[in-house]
Amino acid sequence: MTTLQEKSLRTLELPALLELLAMRAGSDSAKSRIRALHPTPDIAEARYLLQQTTDAVAMTEIRQRPGFANLSDVSNALNRVKLGGVLNPRELLNILSVLRETRQIAAYGSGVGNNSLAPLFHALSPNKFLEERIDRAIVSEDEIADAASPELAAIRRHIRAANTKVRELLQKIVSSPTHQKALQETLITQRGGRFVVPVRAEHKGSIPGIVHDTSSSGATLFIEPMSVVNANNEIRELEGKESREIDRILAELSAETANFADDILASRDMLDTLDVIFAKAALSYELRCAEPILSERGEITLIRARHPLLNKDLAVPIDVALGSAWDTLVVTGPNTGGKTVSIKTLGLLCAMAACGLHIPVSDGSVVPIFRQILADIGDEQSIEQSLSTFSSHMTNIVQILHDVGENSLVLLDELGAGTDPAEGAALAVAIIEFARKRGAKLAVTTHYAELKLFALQTPGVENASCEFDVETLKPTYRLITGIPGKSNAFAISERLGLSQAVIDDAKQRVDSGNAEFEAVVANLQSKRQEMERLNLELRVKNDEIAAERLAAVNLRKRLEDERVKATRQARSEAERIIIEAREQIKAALEIAASSGANPADAFRTLNEAERQIYAHAQEEQQDSTAEWNYRELKPGDVVELLKFGTRADVIAVEPDGTLELKAGILTVHAAVNEVRLLEDAQSESQKYLQRSAAALSTLEVKSEVDLRGMDSLEAISVLERYLESAVRANLLSVRIIHGKGTGKLRQSVQTALKRHKSVKTFRNGTYGEGDFGVTVAEL
Repeated sequence: MTTLQEKSLRTLELPALLELLAMRAGSDSAKSRIRALHPTPDIAEARYLLQQTTDAVAMTEIRQRPGFANLSDVSNALNRVKLGGVLNPRELLNILSVLRETRQIAAYGSGVGNNSLAPLFHALSPNKFLEERIDRAIVSEDEIADAASPELAAIRRHIRAANTKVRELLQKIVSSPTHQKALQETLITQRGGRFVVPVRAEHKGSIPGIVHDTSSSGATLFIEPMSVVNANNEIRELEGKESREIDRILAELSAETANFADDILASRDMLDTLDVIFAKAALSYELRCAEPILSERGEITLIRARHPLLNKDLAVPIDVALGSAWDTLVVTGPNTGGKTVSIKTLGLLCAMAACGLHIPVSDGSVVPIFRQILADIGDEQSIEQSLSTFSSHMTNIVQILHDVGENSLVLLDELGAGTDPAEGAALAVAIIEFARKRGAKLAVTTHYAELKLFALQTPGVENASCEFDVETLKPTYRLITGIPGKSNAFAISERLGLSQAVIDDAKQRVDSGNAEFEAVVANLQSKRQEMERLNLELRVKNDEIAAERLAAVNLRKRLEDERVKATRQARSEAERIIIEAREQIKAALEIAASSGANPADAFRTLNEAERQIYAHAQEEQQDSTAEWNYRELKPGDVVELLKFGTRADVIAVEPDGTLELKAGILTVHAAVNEVRLLEDAQSESQKYLQRSAAALSTLEVKSEVDLRGMDSLEAISVLERYLESAVRANLLSVRIIHGKGTGKLRQSVQTALKRHKSVKTFRNGTYGEGDFGVTVAEL
């Protein structure tokens, strides 16, 4: 990356954004990696980096973000141990931290599937054997555990026994009435690692032994009595053995570590990589960002874009388009109206995407990956270098025009300012045309009317303006593409109290061509505002029409349901009457037959009446069906088979109008007049998709559950359902908040945790976690 590119990225405030990102990383080494990030010119690499961020966001939403510790750099220690060196306890504890973190992050990534992070998690090399070996052997950087080896445990038992023996011998001396006058104090102490007693200087002959030290006043001698010399010697010998055994243990642990040094180094590097990726995901979530679509044709479409360093709740989103219908955007408007922020937002968001960062835009936004982003923004006049504002800008622009080429984004603020307006405007047009011919995309800000006209008259160059409310003297910060902006100098000055006479005089001095142009701009802006007002009214009307249409559909459905219900009831009642009549007539005919009458004629009459009733019912059904199916049926519709009252999905509509239906496991055919359209019903496939979505939504489980205010029975029921959801979401640890109170709810919760098959261990919360008001369970 050239010096000019680095300077441009600093101008766009990319380092400030990366510092914001670094605050989300866990280790110092990952923070250093983040601060060293730079935009890649390779679109394939950028697409891969963005996919990693997207997959990390998805994992964070389901499993929460993994915790990355601030691990130490173990590369020097591992490189030394590979050469046969011996590690000290501090270095081994640092390696233990890396091993423990490797195991925990690998467990977090287990079952991740085939997303872009899977290879990174699989590249981690957990080593439970070495982790437990170091953990069992080293208590702290100053202490080796007795369990480090059987020999060390035996030596320390002997040392403790020898110490006890010496203390017993010395205790007899200090407790003896014979030596009370000779002793300065009745205590046992150590000098030079040997046990001694304090003896008055004038009585040093009373207790034969070796003098190891004298008090500062000379009144007390610290004497090792001859009766404990051998016991003290034994302790010193045992301590020598202990030291040699510790050295042997450290050498053994170092040799075992050397066998896995390359794996540990690779895992340590991969942990930093994952730490950076999940820091990107955390920033994406906090700033409400989205993954942009990468364009290979240099097109930019930013929808509701926000500057990431501005307050996300206060920043006014802007829409920016560049690189498709036009390759140059000329942004005009009053000072403090948002022109500079607009082009800085454009440049910074393109740089973020090239770094693999999501950007604060709405879905559907498109950015390309530029070979370089070159910017001249801000006033860089320098007294030391004798540079005026114009000279400092021109120095930067000279370098930009030297480097600019195909697939470059050039951002120029107040182009041509700081010199004679006529010459500055002409120079600005020439600079734009030069960069365009080199294949660059440009966004420039200016106050010059000549550049506004240039944008209006030149194909591939478009005007844009930052809106300003003259009534309130406040910018709205909205970027309006297609209309040049006004500087509004006269209106602002008038509102600030400048004499009307001065303003009128100034207006008369304005060039007539410029005045006419500004009047056209003002007219365009007025018409645009009126059009926006009409569009808003149209949207409101459309919403009202949609609501009325929905109400009408619901009313029609309700009336159809009532009609179907009434028809069925009438048909059922008719069938009941016919059956009763048939039975009564049959009985009467049997009586008539016994008297010699012919019953056949009566039965024919009865059957004809029954046929007419059914035919009439069928005609009513067909008439109502024609109204029910008020549009042509199509595959995917849900209908009701009128004969059976069964729901079915329309699979296909055959050329003759016959419907192929799926009812449960059966495939049937029916005419259009044999079914009724169920407009708002869902097909079985739609129901399945909804059930799947509902099941997936249960994966989004928080890492804590609050049971306060519940009785024990209700709390345990809620806890058991929560633990099942936490297990499905692969949470490793959960917090159960039950409050302190009388302790009964805590006791019930912990009793339930003991019985639950998915709970590995649990403990009371520590200081900062909620103390005894919280129980932390490992799953």
